[in-house]
Amino acid sequence: MRPGLGARRLVLKVGSAVLAGSGGLDPGAMGEIARQVLALREEGREVVLVSSGAVAAGMGALGLPRPQDMPLKQALAAVGQPLLMALWREALAPVPVAQVLLTAEDLASRTRYLNAKATLEALLRLRVVPIINENDTVAFEEIRFGDNDQLSARVAALVGAGLLLLLSDVEALYEEDPKKNPEARPIPEVERVEAVLAHAGGGNPLGSGGMRSKLLAARLAGRVGIPTLLLPGRRPGVVLEALGGSPLGTYFHAKRRYRGEKAWLYGLLRPKGELVLDGGAVRALRERGASLLPAGVKEVRGRFGRGEAVRLLAEGGEEVGVGLANYAAEEIARIRGRRSGEIEAILGYRYTEEVVHRDHLVLKEEA
Repeated sequence: MRPGLGARRLVLKVGSAVLAGSGGLDPGAMGEIARQVLALREEGREVVLVSSGAVAAGMGALGLPRPQDMPLKQALAAVGQPLLMALWREALAPVPVAQVLLTAEDLASRTRYLNAKATLEALLRLRVVPIINENDTVAFEEIRFGDNDQLSARVAALVGAGLLLLLSDVEALYEEDPKKNPEARPIPEVERVEAVLAHAGGGNPLGSGGMRSKLLAARLAGRVGIPTLLLPGRRPGVVLEALGGSPLGTYFHAKRRYRGEKAWLYGLLRPKGELVLDGGAVRALRERGASLLPAGVKEVRGRFGRGEAVRLLAEGGEEVGVGLANYAAEEIARIRGRRSGEIEAILGYRYTEEVVHRDHLVLKEEA
């Protein structure tokens, strides 16, 4: 049984290896995917498309091989992105499309996260197909997702999708590498991603992902309750067949469902700092669902402002959870270990009694 196949809102990620042809992008492959997207819309579904292919389009336009250095890759992405969008616009006509470029930093900022969410919701209400890509022109190390598999999982959480579909150049996840062992068997369903990470192989030279990246994306989506379906993207009609119940590809189950701010917290790439808690505070968070008070803070690490995300750690280094700080790092450093009633006397003001409120805190085990 594959829950989520009837989901109204879908995120569909298409990799470069699916879209690339000889000397650039393959309009035929894009047209087949567009045909299925239009059919899904006729069924009353909403589709958010996460599309790779900008670099491949740029390579084809300039007649260049795969770039090895980041500035050249970014330049090719800048050349290829409008070409990619033009092909999607033509393939999806008469349905309007919208380009949305994101970086990891956009979704790590609460304000930008909410702005991106509002924009995507408005586009879906307008019956526009949002086409999302990582902003390769500016993304670098600290701010890049790493590949569009990771981006698609975060977008699925952002829009509250019911299912994430990853279209790849492989048929499914296999017990062994099918290129080395033609008898290798596909794995039709996965309950826990951690149990199959050893089956991850390398990436396609046209993309930056690979099977491991897809497994990590499935794990990320699963943490916020969104199942993932990995499908052979070059197979005609594969999305419609799979959503119709055909046992194609590999289905990754999800356990729980979180929305809103908790989903955003789970998707953060890099919290801005860390708070080390004493044993009593850790027990209060886990056993009583309490907020974090200044008395429970032993140490403050990193520089962060009020309202930014921080990782909560036990004294032994174990991660307890992630939350939004009600005070900046230097303020918490002054009030740590003290009672809430002393905050105003120490700082000269008081925002709240809690360093992190329970409503803005997610425990690791809740994932």
